[in-house]
Amino acid sequence: MPDTIAPLSAIQTATATDQVFEALYHALITFGLPPGTKVSEAEIAKQLGVSRQPVRDAFFRLSQLGFLSIRPQRATLITKISEKGVHQAAFVRAALEAACIRDAVKHITEEDLAELSTLMARQKLATETGPRSVFHELDDLLHKRICEMSGHGYAWSLIQEQKAHIDRVRFLSLSFGQQDAYDQHVTIVAALAARDPDAAETCLRDHLSRIRNILPVVRAEHPQYFEDPDQ
Repeated sequence: MPDTIAPLSAIQTATATDQVFEALYHALITFGLPPGTKVSEAEIAKQLGVSRQPVRDAFFRLSQLGFLSIRPQRATLITKISEKGVHQAAFVRAALEAACIRDAVKHITEEDLAELSTLMARQKLATETGPRSVFHELDDLLHKRICEMSGHGYAWSLIQEQKAHIDRVRFLSLSFGQQDAYDQHVTIVAALAARDPDAAETCLRDHLSRIRNILPVVRAEHPQYFEDPDQ
């Protein structure tokens, strides 16, 4: 297994699972642990410098999100990307975020808009300087904050439970689609600033629907990361 996950130092027992989860999640999203890789609790625990229990707990959480296939008496595998899973997650995500952004228009404050403006400046810098993982994190942060500003922050947790396959496609797409993603974020924030719920929802849905066009391009570039559609 590739040595791609940095050890964790001074880890606290109460937060060990969360820290292991975050380290593995980052490695999965950024393809430090690519689809098809075999992983073991013992090797991950040694690499991170923790006991096996938080790794076991993190593995379970990641399997619930669709990242791991845990099979008794057989190797645990990083799952391949499911096109069906991407489309299903995109449907759920669009429905939840569309409802959130309409309510965000009703509740957003000048302080919220100032925060979004700062966030967009950070995204612009990330498009110019990289790495891709920074923009990816800031992308998620924008969508999370819109959910929170709507008064429905819990919706983001529901979205995260659905979007494992989307996240990996999104990350790979940043090699060619990062600027487009940023430009669409600009239009979303502008619609929020204008307090226009119809425009905000339209901009958001247009943005999220990009995944339909991105998916075949990413699959053509990285076929080894995807499930066989005939299986």
